[in-house]
Amino acid sequence: MSQQTISRTLSKAILKPKVRIKLKIWNTYLTGKLVRFDNYMNLVVEDAKEIYFGRGGKRSKDLGTVMIRGASIIFIGQDREKLIFADSEVDENVHDKLMHRREEEDT
Repeated sequence: MSQQTISRTLSKAILKPKVRIKLKIWNTYLTGKLVRFDNYMNLVVEDAKEIYFGRGGKRSKDLGTVMIRGASIIFIGQDREKLIFADSEVDENVHDKLMHRREEEDT
């Protein structure tokens, strides 16, 4: 990915109220407000919250303002609770598949 593409994408993400960042650490995400970035995709996130999904369930911890090294990031996206579907008449089963794992998949 070119430096221009990274810069353009992060410039759009900085306008969002909250972003979700998947880290290379197994099943670990950060959410918060993206406030700064550089060409190496190093990020500064305010009101950061670490979320870990493990065998024992979901755990979270408030971190405050953090700097994340670009090499440890897998993806950056919109916070999951903020996803909005354009079509308001979405089948409920399709919505479950997109937003959450089904209960039978958990067992």
